Amino acid sequence: MNPPANRLGTEHNEIGALLFPPRGIAASRYHTAMPRQLLMIEDDRRLASMVVDYLTHAGFDVVHAGSAAEGLSWMAANAPDAVILDLMLPDGDGLDVCRSIRTHSNVPVLMLTAKGDPMDRVVGLELGADDYLPKPFEPRELLARLRAVLRRHDGAAGGNGSATEVPLRFGRLDIDRAARRVRVADTECELTSRQFDLLCVMAERAGRVLSREQLMDLVKGEPLEAFDRSIDVHIARIRSAIEDDPKKPRRILTVRGAGYVFAKLQDA
Repeated sequence: MNPPANRLGTEHNEIGALLFPPRGIAASRYHTAMPRQLLMIEDDRRLASMVVDYLTHAGFDVVHAGSAAEGLSWMAANAPDAVILDLMLPDGDGLDVCRSIRTHSNVPVLMLTAKGDPMDRVVGLELGADDYLPKPFEPRELLARLRAVLRRHDGAAGGNGSATEVPLRFGRLDIDRAARRVRVADTECELTSRQFDLLCVMAERAGRVLSREQLMDLVKGEPLEAFDRSIDVHIARIRSAIEDDPKKPRRILTVRGAGYVFAKLQDA
């Protein structure tokens, strides 16, 4: 008989059942010669201990920081592959921590938010978080989302075809998929890993109207969550970075009732 699903972030959990990979999947499948390093900034030490054990068993090297100051201090001397960031911290706001991280790093950030508080999620995405997960959550979903943001961040670095390495140019806009860099004329544009991938999938399909569901599937490879408006938030952030006037966009256009389209013809 399969054990009941467990959710982290609640007061009562079957701790032992959380410390192993999903049933039927060998732990060795997750391990690599060089484990990916994660930083978890979370003040709930019991929750953090369970997450660290679970992700360590899944093949990650996880560092835990119990406060905003401790996490930022560790990041000043280290470069993790991803950050799991709690929104509510005893010595600061997780949103402020995310903003601080984004001033010097493009590391993927997965934010843990209170259930039923969509505004915090929207603000987190606007500040540069790559994904969010409401508490309580199932450890398998956390693992799946972490792997997804890491895949997006790795992007074209391990690409197996020259087509994905050829820069995309639209007038003054230059998208270098191999280097994962975006420029408008000589100005570098700051985008998160998810925003970069979203821009790429739109630019690669320039002139084609794409719905929110299609964009979410193309970027995440996962089904769209009900009423998920994160695509709109990311589009707004991309427009702020690449448009001359984000309020009057000429590169990413809204097609009312249908979705978005990346313009083939843009001002030089």
